[in-house]
Amino acid sequence: MIAIVDYGVGNLFSLTASLNYLGIANQITADKDELHRAERIILPGVGAFGDAAERLRAAGLDEFLCEQAHIGKPLLGICLGMQLLFEKSYEYGEHKGLGLIKGQIRPLQGEIPADLQIPHIGWNDIRVIDWHPLIKNNKAGDYFYFVHSYYATDCDDSRLAVAEYGVEVPAFVASGSVLGSQCHPEKSGKPGLALLAAFNEFEYKRKGGGLWKSFRR
Repeated sequence: MIAIVDYGVGNLFSLTASLNYLGIANQITADKDELHRAERIILPGVGAFGDAAERLRAAGLDEFLCEQAHIGKPLLGICLGMQLLFEKSYEYGEHKGLGLIKGQIRPLQGEIPADLQIPHIGWNDIRVIDWHPLIKNNKAGDYFYFVHSYYATDCDDSRLAVAEYGVEVPAFVASGSVLGSQCHPEKSGKPGLALLAAFNEFEYKRKGGGLWKSFRR
């Protein structure tokens, strides 16, 4: 079963509809006992980083999610949920993230050509950097749907795929049991469904004390 974290900043209908379409059992919850019993966790998110981070802290979910990740439970952050996995964000100030993936969240403004729209809204194809179980059902050139004004930086070690939008936007990232999708798989048609199906099968495995990537091309 996949538990979807409900902390007041996620558009949950499309995500649950996609999981239901795939026949994947899921539950929207903020209850720690239910999250603990789940096999996998999805952290969604829309809106501002600072507000979302504060809501997680107020609910005591920040430390809880870190604990779950550290014991190896698969955790997938989507859009703002992915950005929260990083160390900090510079969205309207400086805000601390969960620190589960090394890197920072910075504005696209000033980094991309002036003729490109902010927010970045629409479909972009991906360029795969490192084949990983999260994208085992996808292929290079698949299109995904993005909506964001900030992007992850200083995270080369965790990048799985990027989208070109004036800069290389990390589309998918992974560090141990912690996975992230800057785009919205639940709004990305067949490629997005394929990614959610792969997450439902993802298991974190250690070998020699480190991450063992059990799938490569």
